[in-house]
Amino acid sequence: MLVRYARAGGGISCVPFARAESGIGLKGNAETWWNEADGVYARGSAPEPGSVLSFRANYAMHLGHVAVVTHVIGNRQVEIDQANWAGPGAARGGVSRNISVVDVSQNNDWTAVRVALGHSGTYGSVYPTYGFIYDRPDGATTVASARQADINPPPRDLRPADERTPLAVVHPVLIPPTGYDEVAEAPEGGGGRAASGPLTLDAPDRSLR
Repeated sequence: MLVRYARAGGGISCVPFARAESGIGLKGNAETWWNEADGVYARGSAPEPGSVLSFRANYAMHLGHVAVVTHVIGNRQVEIDQANWAGPGAARGGVSRNISVVDVSQNNDWTAVRVALGHSGTYGSVYPTYGFIYDRPDGATTVASARQADINPPPRDLRPADERTPLAVVHPVLIPPTGYDEVAEAPEGGGGRAASGPLTLDAPDRSLR
């Protein structure tokens, strides 16, 4: 039942959701998962169902983000389930399912991605990522093969300036909408005000820890 992810005060964060959905027993903020997995869980750059996509921290999400891969559409596109990521039809602190993510890294290593804005067919900013954490003992890294096409231009590139290499041109496969499962509404932002501005369109709610 989704209620197991609920938190006191309402809303959920990405970490307990990803832990429960994937079976990967890491703790701490999402930004620490990649390093915490070293020597414990296998990591790599090839998407697999059930693996966790690990997002690096950046100015839009200081604590990073983790999401669970549910379907591999192609070697440069997956669908994820995630919690606490704002977007069309998604409540802050809620769960969104079957969200498309595309790899736009130049080297096809899943170090830069764009996340679909709900099921709108539009993709958001470029987010820096580490890769995938697998629910099996630490072992050899696997690497995905390349495939390229195109999607709408990104509004922002959230990678560090010295890492902003040219983006791969990726054309995602359009998947029919399946909607969202909203579990709970997150607390409002500071001062009792709801978050506003462009960062709310495709980023986690930073009021949740």
